[in-house]
Amino acid sequence: MPSDAFLRSLLDLPELALVDESCADERRLHRSLVERPRQEVPVAALAAVADADARDNYATYLAVRDALCAAGTLEAYYLALLRGGPIQIPPVLVERIVAAIVGHLLAGDGDPFERRAGQLLYRQQRIALHDGRVLSADREALDRRVPAPALDVLRLAAGAGDDHDFAGLPVLGTDNAHRFEAGADRFGFVLDLTHEVAHDIGHGLVFTMTSARSGQAALARVLERWLAHLLGVRVTIRPLPRIDDDAWAWHVGLDAEATALLNDLYRGPPPEPERLRRLIGLFRLDFADPSDMRADLAGKPVYLGLAMNEHGTLRLKAQNLLVNLPLAAAN
Repeated sequence: MPSDAFLRSLLDLPELALVDESCADERRLHRSLVERPRQEVPVAALAAVADADARDNYATYLAVRDALCAAGTLEAYYLALLRGGPIQIPPVLVERIVAAIVGHLLAGDGDPFERRAGQLLYRQQRIALHDGRVLSADREALDRRVPAPALDVLRLAAGAGDDHDFAGLPVLGTDNAHRFEAGADRFGFVLDLTHEVAHDIGHGLVFTMTSARSGQAALARVLERWLAHLLGVRVTIRPLPRIDDDAWAWHVGLDAEATALLNDLYRGPPPEPERLRRLIGLFRLDFADPSDMRADLAGKPVYLGLAMNEHGTLRLKAQNLLVNLPLAAAN
């Protein structure tokens, strides 16, 4: 439910937080909303805020707050938002709502890799490819550490350290998971999204092993729970090295770049190699109950893709799975 604590947390956003230039009326409005987050705000109190941008931001916040409270739960509001056509509220508010739902979904979960993977649903990531590995760092956390000119994917990869460190941020592993659990910097750990690691053992032989703590596998488990929680649909999602399916019938991109790449792969001819290298994850989704699917697709797999853009940024859209799965009409 949209608790007072959650509503107060929105008031801490940079778009709503007080600044030195905030007028007395804005300070009064902000203070009163912190004290009583659900109070009705008179039109005159909002109109008294001197800065036009701040006034608009408060109006947006109050509209979202009222809609959240009317919906009763964050999930109900979020699903109504997705089903109501183009989303009109600022992305930062959507991200906060998704973060709260994911936090609730994974509360009490003992797997730090799933909790770190859950952050991909609402936090932008910087991706670097290094020695066959796909490393995902929280964009904001990394930007605080690395000068702006170094934020392209090639220079990030060149600056990668050993297996336990990347651009000054630790790579989450079994040896440091206790530090993640402690929550000193919950966004300060790099997630290794590598699912399979190839080892050249000479004489033209390559030995491939699946990573024991695959970030892709952790993300797949989070997405399974995401769908079960919000849609009541049980699925199995597993990482794939490639799509080998002559009867490929449906796919969903987990971000805008992956959507475009999968569309091009499906239609052919294949995209140019430079674009194809941006595809950092493939998954196969199977419904536990084929009757939950559209009748003409029942029993067929759904392929998912994950990709970074040309700047090495990953913007996973948590809503894509919810609105683009081939669900039966009853769903």
